[in-house]
Amino acid sequence: MSCNFGKGSHLHLIDGSSFIFRAFHALPPLTRPSDGLPVGAVAGFVNMIWRYIEDNKGPDAPTHAAVIFDAAGPTFRDELYEAYKANREEMPEDLRPQIPLTREATRAFNLACIEKEGYEADDIIATLTRMAREKGGEVTIISSDKDLMQLVGEGVEMLDAMKDRRIGSKEVEERFGVPPEKVVDVMALIGDPTDNVPGAPGIGVKTAALLIREYGDLDNLLAHAEEIKQPKRRQTLIEYADQIRLSRELVKLDDHVPLDVTLCDLEVKRPDPEVLLDFLKKMEFRTITKRVAEALGVEAPEIETKTAAERAPEAPEMPPFSKAVYEAVTDRQALEKWIERINERGWVAIDTETTSLDEMRAELVGISLCMEPGHAAYVPLAHRPDSSGDLFGSEALAEGQMSMEEALEMLKPVLEDEAVLKIGQNVKYDAKVFARLGIEMAPIDDTMLLSYAMHAGLHGHGMDTLSELYLGHKPVAIKELIGSGKSQIRFDQVPVEKAVRYAAEDADVTLRLWELFKPQLHRKRATTIYETEERPLVPVLARMEMAGIKVDRDALSRLSSMFAQKMAALEAEIHELAGEKFNVASPSQLGEILFGKMGLPGGKRTKTGHWSTSAQVLEDLATEHPLAAKVLDWRQLAKLKSTYTDALQAHIDPETGRVHTSYAIAGANTGRLASTEPNLQNIPVRTEEGRRIREAFVAEEGRLLVSLDYSQIELRIFAHMADIDALKHAFAEGLDIHTMTAAAIFEIPMEEVTPEIRRRAKAVNYGIIYGLSAFGLARNLRIPRAEAQEFIDAYLKRFPGIRAYQQDIIERARKQGYVETLFGRRIHTPEIESGGAQAAAARRAAMNAPIQGTAADIIRRAMVHMERGIGDLPAQMLLQVHDELVFEVAEEAAEELIARARAVMEHAPEPAVKLSVPLEVDAGKGRNWAEAH
Repeated sequence: MSCNFGKGSHLHLIDGSSFIFRAFHALPPLTRPSDGLPVGAVAGFVNMIWRYIEDNKGPDAPTHAAVIFDAAGPTFRDELYEAYKANREEMPEDLRPQIPLTREATRAFNLACIEKEGYEADDIIATLTRMAREKGGEVTIISSDKDLMQLVGEGVEMLDAMKDRRIGSKEVEERFGVPPEKVVDVMALIGDPTDNVPGAPGIGVKTAALLIREYGDLDNLLAHAEEIKQPKRRQTLIEYADQIRLSRELVKLDDHVPLDVTLCDLEVKRPDPEVLLDFLKKMEFRTITKRVAEALGVEAPEIETKTAAERAPEAPEMPPFSKAVYEAVTDRQALEKWIERINERGWVAIDTETTSLDEMRAELVGISLCMEPGHAAYVPLAHRPDSSGDLFGSEALAEGQMSMEEALEMLKPVLEDEAVLKIGQNVKYDAKVFARLGIEMAPIDDTMLLSYAMHAGLHGHGMDTLSELYLGHKPVAIKELIGSGKSQIRFDQVPVEKAVRYAAEDADVTLRLWELFKPQLHRKRATTIYETEERPLVPVLARMEMAGIKVDRDALSRLSSMFAQKMAALEAEIHELAGEKFNVASPSQLGEILFGKMGLPGGKRTKTGHWSTSAQVLEDLATEHPLAAKVLDWRQLAKLKSTYTDALQAHIDPETGRVHTSYAIAGANTGRLASTEPNLQNIPVRTEEGRRIREAFVAEEGRLLVSLDYSQIELRIFAHMADIDALKHAFAEGLDIHTMTAAAIFEIPMEEVTPEIRRRAKAVNYGIIYGLSAFGLARNLRIPRAEAQEFIDAYLKRFPGIRAYQQDIIERARKQGYVETLFGRRIHTPEIESGGAQAAAARRAAMNAPIQGTAADIIRRAMVHMERGIGDLPAQMLLQVHDELVFEVAEEAAEELIARARAVMEHAPEPAVKLSVPLEVDAGKGRNWAEAH
């Protein structure tokens, strides 16, 4: 077919990435009812494309159109400048799986969908614009991106579709102070903080435009820089000439991208109703499906919007939610009837209402019970009569409640009965509340952990999320009862009649989720993980959290004072280097000093217009100027002081002197535990200050702290899973793995490996298992990207099985939608097929998840077996910090504890998994944590 593009043709080029991000940030989160897939950005994108189609009909309609996207992976600009777009924030998790769906949506609308590996969307737009103009056609670019304004000119305009504002040469000149053909020169001078284009420090738009207008173009300006009268401006242009030229290469669009399409391929076509409506139906977009069907003159398809639970073949029949049938249990006779029914049924969903989220301080207010969907009860125990008065409420109890003592006396036998299963959502919280009241609740099932075992990586596991996703029901929000902010009240101040509806519903929802999830465990192949790791870990963690660890308040106070003194000394040095006093804690003031006053390179402005002084910016500057290095040191001390030496004191129990952290079991997709309130897992261990903080964690009199830590466990797992003989041999022989790797990839004898070479090999070792790119490794080692790539290439050449293993993992993730640990834990990877930068991150996560997840499985298994392993020793497990376990033990039993605990940890994978490399555990003991580690 001959091409009919020429004079009279009008090409519309839609900036697809711009549409996606506008849609994502403009609309509230939206999920597909059937499976919970995030689709809010897709819905917004679809609506924007449909609006575009509807708005561009008639005689002025385009003859040709295309939607242009950014392809995944690096572009030629990354080769020009390593730090290009380095300051971009990570793509939001909810957006990642939606990116490929926007491409599918574009094709469903019968619009050309174009992207090209190695190039940005803007380059493709520039290329198509040039091609269209050479053939005499006109071009409208649907975008508001300033980078595209360099293309505006005769026959080329832009359209900001959101504001319905057209951008021609006049509008471009109003923004940049120069006509479109000079925009690149101005942008080269001012740089672009969004894309991390450096430009010339201290030169803004007005100054840049003035200079370009005066000297004609950038080359002439730089050639005559020495003639400029203003000293600072002259010095900047001379000193940063090469950086300015580089910036021009980065901002200038490439209009000769090799494309696989012609202009004729972009001819506007009517959407195929069947294809488009099938896509909209699959997305379960009711409203726009009807609107499109009506416009296309066809009948709208019926859209089934059942929840994931309703779609599942094993979903049990459940009655509708009705708060009218929830019961308030206010006397002995009523509670006896519920207990009798519990004993007959053999299980009960249970939930506690308390005055706080802190289990160690929370006071019990009431208990909700449910054995049958739709029939639940709430036992109010400590509600106050007046919620409108004093913030702390009345000390008297409201009428119509059982006494706490009587209710607990009646419930204790049931809660401790091994023949009655207690079902909860995040049941560890309830178990600790009851434990403080003398009740050891067992056995238990946990709907949060059931979901986590089956659905890790797909969605969150909170009750409200699970209820909406699997039951199609939005529970009453706690804020509706207690409010928020300064007017927030405690739950004991909520009137009983309101509390009944809220609390009983929680138990009802929990039971329904349990009835749905429990039968699915075996179908999802998650029974082993749940029964051997998740469920038995709950009481173990509860006992650890309740035991806590003693902290020396005086030691923390002394450290706070010492840190304050060091910070003051650093502030004095910083002020001297800056030549003036300023607030070091103020990012805006610091930015003005570094980039405004001192004119240091690498300055980039945030969305608010202030200079960025992020850690990354300062780390890049630290090699250039000591002021940045001093600020980093000051910030490190400030963080340690505020996060630990000051904040930890507020967490110390005044009676016991101990701190009680809380572990999130279902936080990380890989199975790693997270420590919160306070977080004891992120105390630095490699710095002197971090070690000093650990000195404040002490043992009771006559006891010691013992630390046992897996040695290089992830590398050992990697050697086993990837089946790399050389690595397995090194571990079997007890060689230093980083020295061995250094000798292998640098082809030198092991005795010639220097500490610096070993450090680089260590970075490569861990970088490989984390899926680190050459760019990431280069940043970590502060070396050129090409050199980092050479290290990676040498490593993969020396250990050829690694590449095949990683490719196999990624392929399995794509086919199955998940990866697995050695123990069968599934980590779902729904974003693995997404486009753009998130695809690379998804691949890295898929490569690392089986390794990190297996390490998490191993230490979970060790914790579950530990209490039986250490037997009757006078010892208690207190903390888990990634690959480390911390115990408190009587001094005379410390060595025996180390021997027994080490045996448990080293054999934790067995009998389920027999590793082909030995696990090693380092151990230490001391009066404080620093001595023990």
